[in-house]
Formats: sequence, structure tokens, C-alpha cells
Amino acid sequence: AVVGAGLGGSAVAYFLQQHFGPQVQLDVFEPAAVGGRLGTVTVNKQQYESRAASIHALSLHMQDFVKILGLKHRREVAGKSAIFSGEHFVLEETDWYLLNLFRLWWHYGISFLRLQMWVEEVMEKFMRIYKYQAHGYAFSTLEEMLRSLGGDVFVNMTQRSVAESLLEVGVTQRFVDDVIAAVLRSSYGQSVLVPAFAGAMSLAGAQGSTWAVEGGNRLVCSGLLKLTKASIIPARVTGVSLHSSEGRALYQVHYEGSEGQGSAFYDMVVVTTPLHPSKSNFTFENFEPPITDFPGAFQPSVTSVVHGYLNSSYFGFPDPKLFPFSSILTTDTPDLFFNAMDNICPVNISAAFRRKQPQEAAVWRVLSQQPLDKQQLKTLFKSYYSVQVTEWPAYPRYDATKSLPPIVLHENLFYLSGVEWVASSMEMIAVAAKNVALLAYNRWHQDLEKIDQKDLMHKVKTEL
Repeated sequence: AVVGAGLGGSAVAYFLQQHFGPQVQLDVFEPAAVGGRLGTVTVNKQQYESRAASIHALSLHMQDFVKILGLKHRREVAGKSAIFSGEHFVLEETDWYLLNLFRLWWHYGISFLRLQMWVEEVMEKFMRIYKYQAHGYAFSTLEEMLRSLGGDVFVNMTQRSVAESLLEVGVTQRFVDDVIAAVLRSSYGQSVLVPAFAGAMSLAGAQGSTWAVEGGNRLVCSGLLKLTKASIIPARVTGVSLHSSEGRALYQVHYEGSEGQGSAFYDMVVVTTPLHPSKSNFTFENFEPPITDFPGAFQPSVTSVVHGYLNSSYFGFPDPKLFPFSSILTTDTPDLFFNAMDNICPVNISAAFRRKQPQEAAVWRVLSQQPLDKQQLKTLFKSYYSVQVTEWPAYPRYDATKSLPPIVLHENLFYLSGVEWVASSMEMIAVAAKNVALLAYNRWHQDLEKIDQKDLMHKVKTEL
């Protein structure tokens, strides 16, 4: 049984079938739409991503899914970004790559180079995970996974803030306050106090090239589930209770759907929905010791998709024709009521598509902590035709807990979503899904040589 049909659930179903073979019977429980947090909204008969929108170029599992499913990368429509302080733009992008570099250099000295080197070093070590997974290695805890990639340094990066780590490598406080804060507000809706590892992943996405799936990112989820021929059960799982049969654990999954309550027995269960008090009233019965404690909370995030005319004079451009930016990030200023906003393109982009001019009515996605009131909407827009608001618990509140959740809850009962406490992105969830599938397979076949091995870089080299 797989609980949840978001990216985690659909990816783990696909990987489980890959490893256990086509005879494995998969039931995926999902009370809402397939795709989980990968949602779209419709404006003027066009669909737009309302949530997780871009995927990093180095996301190898996501790249693979797109290839296997015959999907396409959406055509990129160029646009410029700027960082707004509530009063003025502290940094503006131009069409000239060299001029952008010069501006960064002029404003912040060597800080942005130091940042780049730091992010590249983290990413280079993180990329080892693909090699380990290709050789069938898995990890039973998030700490073990991090340790095998980057030693204790990676584990410590989940315990200390990105600000602290960057100041240590010589990035200036001003660069942290202006640039790093703006990136983290737009990606996680949080401050520079997020842990260094989550911060590094977010900053890698901000400086690398990104892409999205033509037709919408959620097509990956429905595509993977179709490919595995999994049974999708439209019901909400309320709990799991433990039984045993011939010395082997058997799990009874309890659920409720439109036809009332039901339950079914499984050899193996993977929970891919977040398990903590604010998100789920999930119960575990007959487990010894009991499975109870999932500390931490989720950060509420509000996405407002607004079809209207931008009030460019709020940003210091009385003539809207001269407003050059399609994406606005913000610094951590108490009076700013939004984290970021961007002029978004539909999920299907025709060859003739062009981005709306700043004086035309366009579709903007505004990210904020609280729903925007009428006055705030009036501040950002001269007038608007429609506002569609999605409130969702987007990311872990990274300051809420210091311990990482477990992956193994019981013999063959696994928890996938805990990886978000390390870093939250589509690719992190795909990596965790592959890890859980390998872990489940290796444990089922008692292949302990493939779990939590030390010195994996050396082992993989000798295998080659």
C-alpha cells in the first residue's frame, strides 16, 4: 500500500514495481486529485501552475520520468528578475550576463563567488546519490544518507542556519540580507535561519537553469501511476494496525471513502503524506514501541493567482511601459506583505506565445504568508479581473525542530515525507522515493550488504 498520490507516492510506486517486478500488487490511496501539491488553476481557459513550478537542471530522476513518460520540457520564456526592499530595488537583472556579474561584483564584492563555490561543493557531493542508487544501495535513516554523501558536515548542515554557514565562508551580511533572504523567501517562504542544507538546495535552484513539464508538472504523477498500473483507491487512510502472519508482519490499512470505512491487509506500507499533528490524524495501533512522535510543523503558504494590471508605480515605475521585470523577489522587511511575485506563463506554451507587456493585463502569481486583503491587492494591482487563492502547508517550518524524522517506522512500514526536513523540492522527494523502494527491496530479500554501507564511494569505484 502507498499512502498518497503526490509525487512521492507515484514515484515510490514506480520504483517499487521496478525493483520487485511487474507481479507486485500496488494499491495507492488518495482522497483528492492525483498530483498532491503539484496543482494548477485555470484563468481564461488556460492552465497555470499554482504551486511547485520549476525543476532544477540537475534533477536526474525528474529528467528520467519525463523521458520514460514521453513528456516534454515546456518552452522557456525569458524574463528578468529584481529584488525589492519595499522602497526600492536593491538588485536588478539586465539582458547582459556580464553586466549582471559586474553589478553583483560592484554591490557585493567577492560574496557571490564564494556563494557559488559553496553551493557547487554541496551539489557535487549530493550528486553521488545517483551513483549509489544505480548500484542498489539504500539508507535506513536520513542521517546515514547525508553522512554517506558529505560526512558529518552534511548532517551538521541540517542543524545550523544557512546564514551562519555562509558568513563562515566569507559571504557578507549585506549579501545574506539582500540576496539570500530574497531567494529563501520566494522558495520556502522563510528567513535565512533555515538550515544550511535546505538553503543550499534552494540556492542551487536559483542560480542554475530550471525547467517545467509541458502541460503541467502533475502529469509526471498521473503518468507514473498509469505506467505501474497501480490501483488508485479514492479514500483517506486513517491509520495502520500491526498483525502478524507466519512470523511475518502484516499491516492492516484503515481508510474512509465516499462509500464509508474499510480496511485491507498488506505486506508492506509506504506513507508519503506528512505525519505530524497539524497535518494528519493518522493512528498506528499494536506497535511496540508505539509510533507516535513526529515533531515539527508545516509552514502555511498562500498562492494568489491574479489576472490584472500591475501597479508599476508602487515599484517606482509611474509609466508601466517601462517596467522591465517579470519576477520580483523581496527582502526580509517587516512591512512587506508578500514574499515574491511573478508574471507566469500557462502550462502549455504555443510557438506564437509571447509574454504580456507590463501595461497589459497579465496573470501574476503572488506568494505570501497570509491571504492578501483588498488593500494589499490594490497596492500591487491597478485593477484585476480575478483572484484565485490556494492555501496549502507548503514546506516544513524549519525552525520548529532539530531532529530528522525516521524512514523505517517498522519492519516493512516506511515513511517517505520526512526527507522534506532535509530539503524540500520535487527532486528530493524523487530521491527519497528511490531510496525507500531500494530499502524495502533490500530488507525484504535480507540483502543487508546494500544497506547503510560505509565508504560507498570506494565500493562503487571497485564495483565499476
